[in-house]
Amino acid sequence: MLMKTVIHKAESRGHANHGWLDSHHTFSFANYYNPERMNFGVIRVLNDDFVQGGMGFSSHPHNNMEIISIPLEGELEHKDSMGNIHTIKAEDIQVMSAGTGIFHSEYNRNKNAACNFLQVWVFPNEQGLTPRYDQQSINGGAQDEWNQILSPNANDSGVWIHQNAWFHIGKFNPEKRINYPFKSPGNGLYIFVLNGDVTVEGYALLSRDGLGMWDINNMELISNTDAQVLIMEVPMS
Repeated sequence: MLMKTVIHKAESRGHANHGWLDSHHTFSFANYYNPERMNFGVIRVLNDDFVQGGMGFSSHPHNNMEIISIPLEGELEHKDSMGNIHTIKAEDIQVMSAGTGIFHSEYNRNKNAACNFLQVWVFPNEQGLTPRYDQQSINGGAQDEWNQILSPNANDSGVWIHQNAWFHIGKFNPEKRINYPFKSPGNGLYIFVLNGDVTVEGYALLSRDGLGMWDINNMELISNTDAQVLIMEVPMS
């Protein structure tokens, strides 16, 4: 089996600055369209959003998508048509299964500072599901280890989604060497560097670089500096 890869350097991402929102798109989104960047397996969207103080996304609809939000800095206030009103902050993870349809809004709770969060859209393994909401704290994960934040299993660590997918975050000291054995044969892995300088299977990656790999059963990462990395194991079809 010969490993296949795709690399997305940070500066190659789509970019939209709306004043109140400064967003970088790893995959095609809104006015950014690149036919070679439609998705990675079942990952449809990976947006790196900076929302100015007191601003946000007014109520808007989604359906038949698993929507994951990972705040990196600041706090977001979430409201949805299921009656949920919650605050998510750095070191939380939130998931919405949009299913048959949902409306939601998200606002920066701090009027004086920007907040930064990742939004990931994953195609579900079934259409027309009942909408659901969940959030959990992912604070306190061990240093120099992969800490699971999402899985397909409701009774496992982190939140769960309707897909055969696992997300992990790791914070690493310099010169840490760590492996990740795949959970499910045939899945691919998308690595997104939140900060730092790492080497993955010989590829040099810096902050906000992305690397997708498939036809591989195990990944090795070496941290060249202090680093924080998100990895997303997902079906390729």
